[in-house]
Amino acid sequence: MRRKVVLSIVAVLLLFLIVTIALPKAADRVGLTVHEWGTFTSVAGVNGDAVAWRTYGGPGDLPCFVNRFGGFKGVLLGNVRMETPVLYFYGPRDLTTNVKVRFPMGTLTEWYPKAMMSRSYNAIEWHDVKISPDAGMEFPVESGLSHYYAARETDAAPLQVGTQKEKFLFYRGVGTFPLPIAARVKDDGKIVVNSIGADPVNGVIFFENRGGTPRYRLAGTVRNETIFDSESPQNNWAGLLMDLEWFLMDEGLYQKEARAMIETWRDSWFEEGTRLFYIVPKRALDSILPLEIQPAPSQVSRVFVGRMEIVTPEIQDRVRQAVVKNDRVTLEKYGRFLEPIAKRAGLKSPLLDSIYSSAAAQAVNCGE
Repeated sequence: MRRKVVLSIVAVLLLFLIVTIALPKAADRVGLTVHEWGTFTSVAGVNGDAVAWRTYGGPGDLPCFVNRFGGFKGVLLGNVRMETPVLYFYGPRDLTTNVKVRFPMGTLTEWYPKAMMSRSYNAIEWHDVKISPDAGMEFPVESGLSHYYAARETDAAPLQVGTQKEKFLFYRGVGTFPLPIAARVKDDGKIVVNSIGADPVNGVIFFENRGGTPRYRLAGTVRNETIFDSESPQNNWAGLLMDLEWFLMDEGLYQKEARAMIETWRDSWFEEGTRLFYIVPKRALDSILPLEIQPAPSQVSRVFVGRMEIVTPEIQDRVRQAVVKNDRVTLEKYGRFLEPIAKRAGLKSPLLDSIYSSAAAQAVNCGE
C-alpha cells in the first residue's frame, strides 16, 4: 500500500515537472523586450546635494500634439527635472500590452500617446498598447525644431494607442527626491563627487564648456568619493561621444537607442557650463519610477542618465560681470540654469528679471 502511494506521488511530481518544462512561461510566450532611456537633470547646491529650482524656466521644445497636464508648469519647483523618458518595445509578432509608470515623488507634465493620469498626476497608464513590428512608420510631425523626433531613430516596433501612433511611449515630469550622487566645489576649485547610497554610480563624466570649448574627464564608476581638477579635462569631442555611447550600451541599450539619446540631447548636454553625467543605479531608478508592464516582458532594460549642473566660482564671476556690463547675450547662454546660478551668486537686476520673464513666456506654448 505504501509503495503504491509513493509511486503515485512520484508520478504526480514527474507530470508536474514535465508540464512545467514543456509549457513556457507567459513572458517567454510573449517574447517581448522593453528598453527605456531618460534623464534626471539637477543643480548641485553649496553642499553638493541637488537644490530646488524652477525646472521649466526655458523655451518649450515639444511638438504640440504631445499631451500636457492642466497646470502652469513654469511655476513648478523641484530638485529634478525628469526629461524625455521613452519606452521602446521589440517583439516577433503583434501583441497588446498595458503599461503603468508611477512617480510618487513628482508630477508628470507631458506624455504621448494619450493615457490615463492619476488625479494628482503622479501615475500614468497606457491601456491596450498595440505593438506592431510590421506596421508602417506613420507618425505625427510638425514644423519647427524639437528634441522629440530624434528618439524615433531606432529599430523599435511601431505602436498605437487609440488612434495615436508612435515609435515609443513618452513622458516627462518634475520631482523632489534624493539623488545617488552629490558634487561640491572645494576652495581650491577642485570638484568633489560622492556616491550616496549602497550602490556604486557608473558612467561618471566631468564635463565643462568654457566659451564654446568643450572638455571632459572620465571617472567611470564612483563607489565612495572621487575628485576632479577642473583644469585637467581633455578636449576630445569624438572621444566624449564614444565614451557616452559605450556607457549607455554597457548598461543595456542597443546602439541605435544610445545614439538616439545622445542626438536628442546633444545641444543641451554640451551647452555652456560645468556638469556631471552619470548612470542612475537601477535600484534607485526602480524606486523613483516603478514600472509595470502586463503581460510581463521577457527582458527589460532601463537606462537613465543623470545630469548635475555645478555652479563654480568662475561661472558665478562670469554671470556677475555680464550683469554689470548689461550683457544679455552672455547671460542667455546659461539658459534655464541662469536663475539658480544668479541666486547662488546673490544677484538681482532688472535685466535678470527680464530674461526670466522671457524664458517663462517661451515655456508656455500650444495655447497653454
